[in-house]
Amino acid sequence: MTSITTRRHGGPPGRAPGQTPPTPVVPDPVVADMAHCGDIVGAFGRISRDGDGDGASRGRWARLRTLMIISGPGLIVMVGDNDAGGVATYAQAGQDYGMKLLWTLTLLIPVLYVNQEMVLRLGAVARVGHARLIFERFGKFWGAFSVGDLLILNALTIVTEFIGVSMALGFLGCPKVIAVPAAAVLLFAVVAGGSFRRWEAMMFLLIAVNVVIIPMALLVHPTLTGTVDGLRPQFPGGLDATVLLLIVAIVGTTVAPWQLFFQQSNVVDKRITTQWIPYARADLVLGIVVVMAGATALMAVTAFGLSGTADAGHFTDAGAVATGLANHFSGTVGMLFAIILLDASLIGANAIGLATTYAVGDAMGKRHSLHWKVSEAPLFYGGYAVLLAVSAAIAFSPDQVLGLVTQGVQALAGILLPSATVFLVLLCNDRAVLGPWTNTLRQNIVAWSTVWCLVLLSLALTTATFFPHLSTTTLVTGLAAGAVTGIIGGIAVLIAGRRKGDRRKAETISRAFGGGLDPQDVDELDDTSLLTRAERRAVRRQDRANWRTPDLATITRPTMSPARRAGLFTLRGYLVVAVVLVVVKVVEAGLG
Repeated sequence: MTSITTRRHGGPPGRAPGQTPPTPVVPDPVVADMAHCGDIVGAFGRISRDGDGDGASRGRWARLRTLMIISGPGLIVMVGDNDAGGVATYAQAGQDYGMKLLWTLTLLIPVLYVNQEMVLRLGAVARVGHARLIFERFGKFWGAFSVGDLLILNALTIVTEFIGVSMALGFLGCPKVIAVPAAAVLLFAVVAGGSFRRWEAMMFLLIAVNVVIIPMALLVHPTLTGTVDGLRPQFPGGLDATVLLLIVAIVGTTVAPWQLFFQQSNVVDKRITTQWIPYARADLVLGIVVVMAGATALMAVTAFGLSGTADAGHFTDAGAVATGLANHFSGTVGMLFAIILLDASLIGANAIGLATTYAVGDAMGKRHSLHWKVSEAPLFYGGYAVLLAVSAAIAFSPDQVLGLVTQGVQALAGILLPSATVFLVLLCNDRAVLGPWTNTLRQNIVAWSTVWCLVLLSLALTTATFFPHLSTTTLVTGLAAGAVTGIIGGIAVLIAGRRKGDRRKAETISRAFGGGLDPQDVDELDDTSLLTRAERRAVRRQDRANWRTPDLATITRPTMSPARRAGLFTLRGYLVVAVVLVVVKVVEAGLG
């Protein structure tokens, strides 16, 4: 195959003095799209595929420059998390309950990092997107379920982004009939430039607009006492279906399934490999700081800005929040809220749309990279255009229908998150794909604890919806019993795994002393306590540096045990029931 350069895949026509020239692209059978091979090209520069990041290890400023070039996937996915639905959800929490649900955000910080670090690692090591890994390792049946969930949920979520655009521009005086089509055209133009660097630069520009959230929050004069009190776990008014629905919506908008697909594919599209994982993790941490600060500020704006007014406790939509802030506090605060809503809607629609088309291209084996031009990847860009067009058309539905979509989509994301996280954790324990990059014991404990907590929250919402007269004490007792069950079950699994590992180690040593030592035995003995902790870390670093994921088509698909298959089917069946009940609850709330 003829060697091509990154310039053909969206690289700059020239280069700045001292900048690393494009490296010829060598075909890689592992990647699904040839545009994913080559130099890292970001908004702030280029890093040679075979180099050290233009001095990545030579001083503080060189490392900072490298971080700026690598940054993008983690920051964009986190800021995109505070989309129109996120703005509305945090505003609703503040308007209806003050700062009393702030504690939910603090609990989600480790969940955000653990989930997104796993997809970051999967992308950098396996060099393919999340959808392709699910299809390759679990088969078409489960792959279709995962991507199907994503398509439906993402299309509905993009509808909420266009609703946000309409409300924000409507507040600023632009009619809906102009606002929505103009936003759709702008979103397509940002993506369809055939340059990853230009797209990322535009996203950073939109992210920079979020700085106006600081003066907006300060203008409502938040109090330290009222804010800190929100860090104490509490259920204002008692634990009922209404509060649980909002908590699940906060979870769903803060840790959404689309984020898993977007960040992994964006890491692959930016050509980030294992040597850059520490910088990519720093990028993720920066994004989490930004998203948490933004969510807290949005909650504070309505909690303090609308406190004591007739609107307090009566949230309707984000547009009404902007109007309420303008009427009861100041026109400046209302205008800044509308700007934040517009900016969040554009960032969210862009990232969520890309998450969808990335996944479809991954699943179908078609070109799916922002390095390609429109004529070179018609399915990728065409699918993005169709998704925008359909979502924009639905955004012209009657207000009652749009209200139901807005209320339900975040809660549905929270309900479906356990299913997406289960596949994520299973993939991160797939040694054939990740080798020495698989989850550690500590990572698995945190990951499975996260899954179990999400399932418990979903169960509590389902129960409260089906039995609305249950008391707060009963629901809290049920959650506590579920937590204890999870702890006991987790300990039992750890003990069983430890015993199995000890038996395997004993058998290995027995074979070694019996003269039956083979290469596999040597590998297992090297991983025992015969080495010091420092030596084990050195061996692990060397193993990680040398690991290359094989072509997925050549790896035998893992055999799914009856217990795992039953567990997945049970989870899937329950989630179907939970989704139906949430839809019923949202419709009831909308009609009420």
